[in-house]
Formats: sequence, C-alpha cells, structure tokens
Amino acid sequence: MPDLHYEHPRLAALYDLACGWSEDRDFYLSLADGGPKSILDLGCGTGLICDAYAARGHDVTGADPSAPMLDIAKRKPHGDRIEWVECYSQDFRSEKRFDLIIMTGHAFQVLLDESSILATFAAMREHLADGGCIVFETRNPEIDWKARWDGGAFEVVHGGLVVRKTRDVVSYGEGRIHFETRYQFPEETLVSKSELLFLPCSDIERHLEASGLRAEAVYGDWDRQPFDLRTSEEMIFVVRRAS
Repeated sequence: MPDLHYEHPRLAALYDLACGWSEDRDFYLSLADGGPKSILDLGCGTGLICDAYAARGHDVTGADPSAPMLDIAKRKPHGDRIEWVECYSQDFRSEKRFDLIIMTGHAFQVLLDESSILATFAAMREHLADGGCIVFETRNPEIDWKARWDGGAFEVVHGGLVVRKTRDVVSYGEGRIHFETRYQFPEETLVSKSELLFLPCSDIERHLEASGLRAEAVYGDWDRQPFDLRTSEEMIFVVRRAS
C-alpha cells in the first residue's frame, strides 16, 4: 500500500513545514563546496536541498517516485534549473555521470529488502563520475526508536489551518518498524502507514562491498564525529568506488 505521506498532495504540502532546513541539510550542502559539481539527489522529495545546490550554481538532478512531491519541488525558486526525474532510486538511468550522489532524509530506510538495496547501490555506482562520492545516512538500530517515536505529537500551520500530527508505533522488531501517522485537519483525518528497515553498519558495508563500493568514512553525527555503535543516532556513509 502506498504511503500517503508521500502520495497524497495535501500531506506532501506539509513536508517542508515538518521537515524543513536543518543541520543535516547544512552537512549535505557543504559536500558541494569547492566549485561547480554535477549532483544527483536520489529520493529528493520536495527538492529542498536540490534547490539550495542549484542556487549555488551546481548542475542538479533530483529523482523521486512521488509525483506530488516533485510537483512541489518544481515550484521551488530554482526549480526550472533542475532536472526532475520521477522514478525509484533503483530504477534511475541517465547518460549523466555525477560528482556527488546523495540520499538524504533517511530515504535509504525505505529500501526494505536486499534486492532493492543492491539495485540502488548498482545505480549509484553506474552513475558516479571518476573520483566522485556517494553520501547517505540511516539510523543506528541500536537506539530504541520505538520509545522515541511512539505517541509523538506536534502541530503545524498550513494555509491558515492548524494540522495536528501524531505518530504511533504498530510493531517494532527484527530490524523493522511499522508506524502510523495521523494528520488531523479541521475537516478530515488522513492516516499514513509506514515501514522502515534498520540495518546494522556491518550489513550495509557488506552490501557496499558486494556492489563494488567501499565506505571511506562512517560518521555518527552531522559534525563528522566517528560512528559509535552504542551512542550514535546516525550512520552517515561517505562512499567511493572500490579500487
């Protein structure tokens, strides 16, 4: 079943309000320092980071399977300077080769099986320019995400309307979490049903190696501190082609 969080236009319109500019975007933006680059954002969503790259003069391609998200992305201030592609990350194909390929917003975790992960890594490797870099992040499965997420609630204001958002964990175990998010508008309630995969660092490195890639670094936070299995919330992978 499609996740309404991405597929419903009304929920897509809320995305930037709930997941706006933050320290992870600063981190990804800094990766493009040092002159114009060709950049691919797989799972670009509403195009927030794509637009920021384009504003700095980079050649940007954003790919995402969600048409409502891409509709919002195209209306960003520099949206007409960006190539937008509607596709899943594992299906991306282009004649272009990229200096930087990113996957942000924990989009890696919506790849729910080994075949999807390997196909995505293969697409990344195929489209990486010589000397290029791949960067993506995923959450550390050692953290108790159920305790952090279950029952979370907050409100956003969109179009003059107050929308209440609540999240409930349905199941959590064996590296997967299922949760429901309710969006209470004044006249209706929409419910998105989501599933995420939490892989340990060793499994991801094994999949990278099988794809002809290697992790040059794994950071545990956006300040580039080394990943700590016990305490780091993030696993941020900086990846190159294997020699």
